[in-house]
Amino acid sequence: NNVKTAVCDIPPRGLRMSATFIGNNTSIQELFSRISEQFGAMFRRKAFLHWYTGEGMDEMEFTEAHSNMMDLINEYSSIRMLESTMTRTSTQRSTITSPRRN
Repeated sequence: NNVKTAVCDIPPRGLRMSATFIGNNTSIQELFSRISEQFGAMFRRKAFLHWYTGEGMDEMEFTEAHSNMMDLINEYSSIRMLESTMTRTSTQRSTITSPRRN
């Protein structure tokens, strides 16, 4: 997981410090999946598409964006599966190497 933390030396008035925390976790894939499903349902019906094509966008841009989002979902999914496998493997190793208590 990627994490970025920043502390500002000049805090807002009345506070001693200011901080920002940004985290990247594979659970974001669930949100992307839900958005993808909703987008797919609307795009199949061409809902609101006329507003965008009327402003000069091409229908193919939506297809490409959806494809990019699906690639992102698949990438997060593969990372999640890899993390899960690594966690199970390390748990099994610690169980095997842990001394038994009587």
